Amino acid sequence: MLSDKRFRYYYFTVLLIVAALSVYPVMMGVRVISNMIVRGYVSVDNYPKYVIPYTPISLAVIVGTLLMPIVLQRSKKALPLASVIAIAVFLLSEVLMEKYILVRSMEPSLYSDPVVLESWQLGLCIVQPGSMQVEVWEAVDKLLGGYSQSFKVHFYVISLVLILTMLNCFYGFGAMIFSDDRIRRKPLVMQACATATFLGMCIWACFSAFYRTGGIRVAPVSAVLMGVFFVLFGLTFGIYVASFTVGQRTTLSVKLPSVLACLMTLLMYIGETVMLNGRVYRFGKGFFFDGLGSFVLAPVDILIILFSGFCCYLILMRLHRHHNFQTRQAVETESCDIM
Repeated sequence: MLSDKRFRYYYFTVLLIVAALSVYPVMMGVRVISNMIVRGYVSVDNYPKYVIPYTPISLAVIVGTLLMPIVLQRSKKALPLASVIAIAVFLLSEVLMEKYILVRSMEPSLYSDPVVLESWQLGLCIVQPGSMQVEVWEAVDKLLGGYSQSFKVHFYVISLVLILTMLNCFYGFGAMIFSDDRIRRKPLVMQACATATFLGMCIWACFSAFYRTGGIRVAPVSAVLMGVFFVLFGLTFGIYVASFTVGQRTTLSVKLPSVLACLMTLLMYIGETVMLNGRVYRFGKGFFFDGLGSFVLAPVDILIILFSGFCCYLILMRLHRHHNFQTRQAVETESCDIM
């Protein structure tokens, strides 16, 4: 495939994009591994925030991208095969880093013995460095191991969606170079835009965690950013599904992806609830922002979940109508040519 000039240009452009996006995550991984080799642990001062899951994500996408010419040439199911390989790389590297990299704090108020990376990462999800005095509520207990392993669903769901959607774009556009079928072009463009925006918000969160300070009630700016993050997450996955069902009837090409967008946003809330021991972050005070009795989600949370599906529905319905219009035009043009 690399003998084709167009594909070669496209492939190396994608490699440059992936390399540029992976510089910082890979550097984070190299830093913690080198510290482990030299000291046997990583001190907090040298610990890069969110080395998991972003370093494993980068490794997975790099491997999936490098394999693109081989997989596209040798397999009719190139994207599923590449996705499985990339996810396997992600899970392997993630588990190895979680279990075998130790983080040690020199703060006397914190646990001074090294803890495994997954424990330390959970603490950072709850309370940002420098904010340990603000409504910590159980953060220290969690650092000592008093947490459920299932908290990682929060990380894993985000990671898998990023890996799948990025590879979908890379392989989808790559396959179109050798095919006259352009039916997936518009959904893939939408996918690329949604994935790039969501990845940008993930990077933003990596450096800021959207400005949370450890309290269960977050500031307005945090609430807005977290709400947008949740909506965009569901929308990105909904478009991913729709990129495979474009041209089908409305149920498959519009309604199903929109429902799945809602469900994925709900899954994010479930991950947050597990991570925070049965709670979710509150975006304000009052009925609209508090849980409905024993139901942990507030009306605003339900609205965010539904809004994710609604946005997906509007975008995909427009795409569906545009596709049907183009199909009718093509049929009419063909009929005129025959006559």
